[in-house]
Amino acid sequence: MIEITRRHFFRDCGYGLGKAALASLLVGNARGAEPVRAVDPLAPKEPHFPGKAKAVIHLFMTGAPSQLDLFDYKPALAKLEGKPLPPEVIKGQRYAFIRPDAAVLGPQFKFAKHGKCGAELSEMLPHLAKTVDDVCFLKAVHTDQFNHAPAQIFFNTGFSQPGRPSIGSWAVYALGCATKELPAFVVMSTGAGISGGAANWSSGFLPTIYTGTRFRNQGDPILNVSSPAGFDAALQKDTLDLVAEMNKKRLGAVGDPEIATRTAAYEMAGRLQTAAPELTDLRKEPKKVLDLYGADPDKPSFARACLLARRMVERGVRFITIYHEGWDAHSDVVGNLRNNCKATDQASAALVADLKRKGLLDSTLIVWGGEFGRTPMVESNPVLGRSLGRDHHPQAFTIWMAGGGIKPGATLGKTDELGFHPAEGGVHVHDVQATILNQLGFDHEKLTYRHAGRDFRLTDVFGHVIKDAIA
Repeated sequence: MIEITRRHFFRDCGYGLGKAALASLLVGNARGAEPVRAVDPLAPKEPHFPGKAKAVIHLFMTGAPSQLDLFDYKPALAKLEGKPLPPEVIKGQRYAFIRPDAAVLGPQFKFAKHGKCGAELSEMLPHLAKTVDDVCFLKAVHTDQFNHAPAQIFFNTGFSQPGRPSIGSWAVYALGCATKELPAFVVMSTGAGISGGAANWSSGFLPTIYTGTRFRNQGDPILNVSSPAGFDAALQKDTLDLVAEMNKKRLGAVGDPEIATRTAAYEMAGRLQTAAPELTDLRKEPKKVLDLYGADPDKPSFARACLLARRMVERGVRFITIYHEGWDAHSDVVGNLRNNCKATDQASAALVADLKRKGLLDSTLIVWGGEFGRTPMVESNPVLGRSLGRDHHPQAFTIWMAGGGIKPGATLGKTDELGFHPAEGGVHVHDVQATILNQLGFDHEKLTYRHAGRDFRLTDVFGHVIKDAIA
C-alpha cells in the first residue's frame, strides 16, 4: 500500500489549481469585470489637518555654511584662538579631515544685533539683517552624518543612503498638485555640483511621478521642451492622443500604476511647452523687483532662481528646492563666505520680502541652511594646500525658517560657549522634517507608504515637531 501525503497532492494537483485560477480570471473579464481606470496621481488631496503652508521653498546651501562666522557668535573662541579645545569637549569625536586637537579658530567677522527681535548676525549678511523680524533662527540643529553626500541625502530623505523618497516627493504624494501647467516639485542648482546628486530629489519607492523635476540654468528649462523643426502643434496633439489611448488600454489590461505615471508625464510635457517658457521669461518683471533680488533676467544665478521660485509659488508649484553648492570651506573660510554671501544674501532676504509684499509669505514656508555646520577648530593641511578653513561639524549648526506659520522674529536653541554642542533647545534634522510636514498639514507619524512589507515615513521612527517655532 502506497502512503499518500500532502506533497503528493500538491505535485499531482498543482497544474490543475493554476488552470482553475486562470479560468476564473478569464471568466471575470468575459463577464465585463470592472477595468482598471487611470487615477490622476497628482490630483489635489486633503491634508490631515488645515496646514498653514501651501508651498515650500527650500534654499539648500550645500557644502555647509560656517554658522560660527554667520549666525552663532562665540567670543570665547577668540580668547582660545591658536590653542586646542579642552579634551572634555572633544570626547573622541570623529572628523573628516582634521585632528581633534586642532587649534581653535575664532570668529572671522564682526557681529551685531538687528531688528526689534535683536537677532545677532555677521556683517556678511547685511540684507538678511533687514528681514530678521520675519525669520525664525534655529541655532542648535544637529545631524547624524558628517560627510557631504550622506548628510545631504539624510536632510532631504531622512536616510543617509539613496533609495528613500525626498521630502518634496512626500509633500507632493500627500498633497497632490495645485497646477496642471507645471511640475509639482521643481529642483534648481546654482553652484558647482551637488554631492548627493539626484538621490536628494528622488521619489525613492514612491511612484516616479513624485520625483523632482530638474530645471536647467540655460536654454530650455527642461530638455526637449521645445518641439523639433517641422513638428507642428496638430501633429503633436495627434501623437499624444494616440499614446494616451494606448496607455489607457494597457492600464486597463495590467493595472500597472507606472503606466498612469507615464501618461501624466506625457500630458505634463505637452503643457510645459507653453507654461515653462512663460515662467522663465523674467524680462516682464518690473525693474524694481529685479533690483530687489539683484537678478539679471538672462543670466543664471541664485538670485534668478529665487525670483523663479516666487513665480512658481504664484502658479501653484508645491515644493521648490534651490541648491547652491560651494560652502565647503576647508580652506580660506573668509574668502568662501564673502563669495557665497555676496551670491545669496540679497536674494534670500528678497524672497522673504517679496513673498510678504505679494501676500504669499503666510502660505509659503522658506527653509534656509546646509547639511551640517563647521568646526570651531581650524583646518590647515600644507599637503592639500589648505589653511584657515573649518572642517565638517554635525554636532551643532544653524538654519532659519520664515513664513508658512513659523514664528517670526524668534531665535530658538543655544550652543555652548564654544559653539560645539547644543546647550539648550537642540533639535535634530528629523525634527526639522517633522515641522515642515506639520506646516503643510501632516502628522509625520501618520504620513506613510507601504513598501516591502512595512509602512515607511520620512522621519522613520524619529522626530518631533518643533512647537516653539510655530506661530
